[in-house]
Amino acid sequence: MTFLRRLPRPRTLRARLTVGLAVLLAISCAAVGVAAVIELDGFLTRRLDQQLGDVGPRFAASLEHKGKAPDDHDGDEHGDDRRQATGTFGARLVDGTATNAAVVRSTGVRDVTLTAEDRRRLAGIPADGDAHTVRLSTLHSYRVLASKGLDGDVLITGLPLEPVQAAVHRLELVSAIVFGAALTLTGVAGALWVRWSLRPLSRVAATATRVAELPLASGEVALPSRAPEDDPRSEVGRMAGAFNRMLGHVEDALTKRHASEERLRSFAADASHELRTPVASVRGHAELALLHPGPVPPEITRALERIAAESSRMGEMVDEMLLLARLDAGRPLERRPVDLTMLVLDAVTDARAAGPEHRWTLDLPEEPVTVPGDAHRLHQLLANLLANARLHTPVGTKVTVTLEQTDTSAVLKVHDDGPGIPEALQPGVFERFTRAEHRRRPGAVGGGAGLGLSIVAAVAEAHGGEVALESRPGSTTFTLRLSTG
Repeated sequence: MTFLRRLPRPRTLRARLTVGLAVLLAISCAAVGVAAVIELDGFLTRRLDQQLGDVGPRFAASLEHKGKAPDDHDGDEHGDDRRQATGTFGARLVDGTATNAAVVRSTGVRDVTLTAEDRRRLAGIPADGDAHTVRLSTLHSYRVLASKGLDGDVLITGLPLEPVQAAVHRLELVSAIVFGAALTLTGVAGALWVRWSLRPLSRVAATATRVAELPLASGEVALPSRAPEDDPRSEVGRMAGAFNRMLGHVEDALTKRHASEERLRSFAADASHELRTPVASVRGHAELALLHPGPVPPEITRALERIAAESSRMGEMVDEMLLLARLDAGRPLERRPVDLTMLVLDAVTDARAAGPEHRWTLDLPEEPVTVPGDAHRLHQLLANLLANARLHTPVGTKVTVTLEQTDTSAVLKVHDDGPGIPEALQPGVFERFTRAEHRRRPGAVGGGAGLGLSIVAAVAEAHGGEVALESRPGSTTFTLRLSTG
């Protein structure tokens, strides 16, 4: 069983069908061959037993009297009893001991020297009138018949099994050659037939492969031509028809989704663009009112300050939504060499100034790291990552920023030893407006609108890079990879 488990298994349906046909044919050929060999062996053995019965004990009886049959034996009264076929064996046993043994050769009768094992085997042959097979050391296999003589001795006559075995072996060889050739030809023909029969299925699989390679998750997608439908009454034909109907439903759904996403992007871009002016106006009037030289009640001053702060926060949110809308629309970014090392240094300096209660650590390589991209958007990406670590961790958290360069990419890691991001929140942490119901831990200094990390992922994707998260209690790491080529 272990050997069978280690055998390579065919993976494709075509290979499985071909191997299955070959195995069934091999089993059938083996069954026919074994049955033919067994039947031939039995038939020739019965014929040999019949010849033994016809020969009788005359040759064995004549061994005692040198070719003359006495009156108390079944000898031939007309002369020499040794006129037997070449290879005939004879032996006479007295009191269970072989006293005489000889075999007929083409040159005459020759005595046979028996070993102790041969004598034991001959003595064990029952005189029951049935033929038995015995193997002698000098004569190989014989079919022998034991009968009781008139004077109480046992007479054994045998004929060689060699002709029977030779015929059986020849049949085995011929069967192996014929069945092997038939199995080979049938296997090749079966493989061609299976391949021809499964051509419609192969075309359906090719169509499915082309569909699977399409970027169905983004943008408008034109599905390839449908799979050919041959005979709708066949299993493959019904499957091709169902597959084509499924492709039609998928295409309709993708078209509707694309149109809905386009309308949503257009709305977000238009709304963000239109909101910038009134938000800026509200902020400007609030700041202007705060500059009024006359006396203003404290509660009015506090209200104006809150209006200015909230309008400023709303302005940032509008800018972020407008940026995401532009990135969704696929607008190209600048592709200039950017000193990422300097950007990281500036971003950490700004973060340290904004969050002095945190412990900031910077690990930069000795040589500057340069990547192609948009310096402004990359700075915004870094600022959002650091702001996320600052706003969502308690005071005193250590934040470590590491920049490394490999052969093909720049790797930036932002690690903090805060309480970590909840496991349920991690799969959607880069989605828009994703916010935890609670801070990572009481004592976190603030939060945003849930767009910061979505901007990080969008900017990284626009630069051909990727960002990943690993978080557990006491360790949170954001890893950004950007191509340096």
